[in-house]
Amino acid sequence: MIINSNPANRAGVEHTRAVLVGLNISEPMEETEKSLAELERLLDTAGGECTVKVVQTKDHPDPRTCVGSGKVSEIAYWCRTMEAGLVVFDMELSPAQIRNLEDDIGEDVRVIDRSMLILDIFALHAVTGEGKLQVELAQLKYTAPRLIGKGSEMSRLGGGIGTRGPGESKLESDRRHMKRRIAVLEAELEALDRTRRTMRAARDRSGTPKVAIVGYTNAGKSTLLNLLTDAGILAADQLFATLDPTTRKLTLPDGSTALLTDTVGFIRKLPHHLVHAFRSTLDEVVCADVLMLVVDASDPEYRAQLETTETLLEELGASGKPVLYVFNKCDLGADASFRAIGTCAQNRRTVSVSAKTGQGIPMLLDRLQELLHDGKRSVTFRIPNADAGALNQLYRNAVVESVDYGEDTITVTATVDAKTHGMLRKFDPDWRENEDE
Repeated sequence: MIINSNPANRAGVEHTRAVLVGLNISEPMEETEKSLAELERLLDTAGGECTVKVVQTKDHPDPRTCVGSGKVSEIAYWCRTMEAGLVVFDMELSPAQIRNLEDDIGEDVRVIDRSMLILDIFALHAVTGEGKLQVELAQLKYTAPRLIGKGSEMSRLGGGIGTRGPGESKLESDRRHMKRRIAVLEAELEALDRTRRTMRAARDRSGTPKVAIVGYTNAGKSTLLNLLTDAGILAADQLFATLDPTTRKLTLPDGSTALLTDTVGFIRKLPHHLVHAFRSTLDEVVCADVLMLVVDASDPEYRAQLETTETLLEELGASGKPVLYVFNKCDLGADASFRAIGTCAQNRRTVSVSAKTGQGIPMLLDRLQELLHDGKRSVTFRIPNADAGALNQLYRNAVVESVDYGEDTITVTATVDAKTHGMLRKFDPDWRENEDE
């Protein structure tokens, strides 16, 4: 089945021309087409051009080439006709399947899968040193098992006279080199992770609440962070435009502050090795006090994207945290935005905004403030100097707003939860007065 072709743009295009391939096994054809449409957006982000989308319906993948032999011949035909040098499969391929497909299609056409395309985009958008290391590690771990030898031309030495063998092959040498490089990258990332944990511990000691912006890729997370904090980070209409976490201080309407962190976007069929490679980055989500889940309300697939995000958050161990659902891009269709909120609310804290125009931002800040202070209140403690250790407890477990050192007592105003207030209530004059009554 051919979903569409694009012969009009054949000449004069520098982008890599590609044929996209989907396999429909048990899901409705509509879902397969949606996944292929997202694959086309990924290809566009990577700098490629889709010429034809080909879909086959089968009971199970062909162990040799994923799709049937007839469909492979059809893919080869389209590659010749559309002058495409790349074939992208919308599923993960085994090393043997990639080799067999490239042999059968011929014409020096390269075959990759969805994971390899996402890795290519990550390599394109990685900016910081840590981001580049994480991408390289993910690429090597994914590529190493897929190194394929093609006979004697991969050997470093020719066959010798008598009993001499060909020696170590280039394939074996490449695998040894990749194994060493993986070990080096893992050591460097572990050192960076220790630094990140130290910085995170310092933030915890400050008592400032932490908010992580999460959501599907291209939902507008970076645009929202820029609007709220003047972060100045890249915000583009592309998938995975942001890979590196950025943390900025946000001032709330009541004057209190929170730390706001932008994170890498999620996507359906996100490869597990990518989640593992970016684990230290994604820990920012796990360690956050509150999640701000951004949804593109203008996207017809917002509901499926929301489900994908919530599933990945659960896999990361971040489920159960307080969540503010931010339905973004309401300027592109207010009716769609409100329908999205109506169908997804279900006891959730929701707000409709436009990170581009600023619409709805005051309400977002109010809702976020309520969520951060839910169950908390501002209390003024009078702590005798002999019990000064209680001040350390407040710094660890509350947001300290002011400290005044007197001759006999320390007067501290802090925003505390019920648990912290219960531990230190004897230093609360209002509580003592109520007890006396």
